[in-house]
Amino acid sequence: MKQSISPASLGFLLGIAPSTPLETDAMRKELRLHFIPAEHNTPGLQCFTASLMNACRILGIRVLDRNDALGPDGKFKPGIVIIAPGNFSDTDLAINLVGTLYDNIIVGVHDEPPPLTAGSSPQEKLDGIVRKLAWDMVHISIYVTADSWTVCTMNGGVVAFEGSCPLPSDVLKTLVPKLTAQVVPPKSSDLDLRPGALRTGSAETEALARDFTRAGRLWEKNDYLLTHTSREGLDYRTPFYRKIVARYLDQRSGMSYGFFARQLPCAVPASFPAQEAGLPTESLEKGAEPSFCIDGRTFVPVKVLDEWHLVEPVPVTVVATRSGCRKTRIDPSADLVALRLENGRVTLMTPEGLPESTVSRPSFDTLTMLSHALGNSLIASIMKTLRPSWRFAGSLADNGASMTHWHALPDRDILPDGYFLHGLDNPPVSCSTPQSAAYSLLGKIDALEQALRENREYRGDIHIEPNHGTNIVGLLSLEETASAINVK
Repeated sequence: MKQSISPASLGFLLGIAPSTPLETDAMRKELRLHFIPAEHNTPGLQCFTASLMNACRILGIRVLDRNDALGPDGKFKPGIVIIAPGNFSDTDLAINLVGTLYDNIIVGVHDEPPPLTAGSSPQEKLDGIVRKLAWDMVHISIYVTADSWTVCTMNGGVVAFEGSCPLPSDVLKTLVPKLTAQVVPPKSSDLDLRPGALRTGSAETEALARDFTRAGRLWEKNDYLLTHTSREGLDYRTPFYRKIVARYLDQRSGMSYGFFARQLPCAVPASFPAQEAGLPTESLEKGAEPSFCIDGRTFVPVKVLDEWHLVEPVPVTVVATRSGCRKTRIDPSADLVALRLENGRVTLMTPEGLPESTVSRPSFDTLTMLSHALGNSLIASIMKTLRPSWRFAGSLADNGASMTHWHALPDRDILPDGYFLHGLDNPPVSCSTPQSAAYSLLGKIDALEQALRENREYRGDIHIEPNHGTNIVGLLSLEETASAINVK
């Protein structure tokens, strides 16, 4: 993967750790696994587990024994991925041996077909996957049959492989990225909170709300903007596990999939070549400095078509649907939140006059949304310098941009003109991970480079997230994007 923005700069811009692995090989080197033996296991699972363990060792992934995996308190050390094949009693579930909710990824392995049928709707598939995850208190489920194995994740992703034993190549390409970073919702402690700061009655917000509402109606008959899987409608082994799931979801009523968002108008200064500031190319290539201060202003280096540009990052703000709301029938007074990114810090603004009964939480994809908004501002700055006649920067300053995310791939025949595709070759990480946010930002630069090479005016980008879904971001409104995608 080409690094148009250094890890240090990504950390400065997005607040993610510069050590976050973005390449599959780096992910492999970081992984540490422990296999828990089940009381009751089948020959099929024993064969699968032995093959998976052997594949990991071939790939150089560390497989720890119990003594190395547990800390002095008898809990699994943070960061260790726990593979749990077979059936476990309530008291023997791996969730009982983790210190906190977010320290470890737990993978359940089952000797049965996945809870899917050829005739299942996307919503039915998602409900079946999440129901099993909640019952076994795991983050990922693997289903093994005599002729296939299937990986199912919290974001509704399903990846099936032929054969009952995993090949090292399949483990590296697909499983390693999913085991590298956990799906974690934005926690209140990670946000600056401003309750009631979103003025729902303002003319600007009402105009945005009309766009959200009209887009939602156009999506209403599309199965892939999944509505909601309620945690109260799931079965749990014990009331204690029900509480754990509620805490894990930050007291959300459940999980919804897909989002609508509008980036508010954002004016940016033009970038300039780094050589004009006297910065040596060798130093920029090393990427040690996240930013540079010039005449009291902060700049981030961004590489476009083999030339480094200095771009001044500006704060970006997005109005988005709250987590768990019904996207196709939103209530503008309660279902919108505002998110602001500045210097790597996120601020959440909830609607004024929000009823106490409404839980207003930001989307799992909050950082991905803001990464797209930030990327829009960066490429607008560069376009001002390299293609001043292109209208993207001016339109972003006057009208902002829209973002639509759903869990399917678009038909290539209906892609909007001037929108550029990227992301197909990225590792298939889960949503709401630092990697997904980084890929959104880096992919924006890739899309701009495509437009520059083709000398075709840039209007937006289509970010494909393998095994997950699609983000369409650009100058079209939400309603116009919905009309393009939901062709009758």
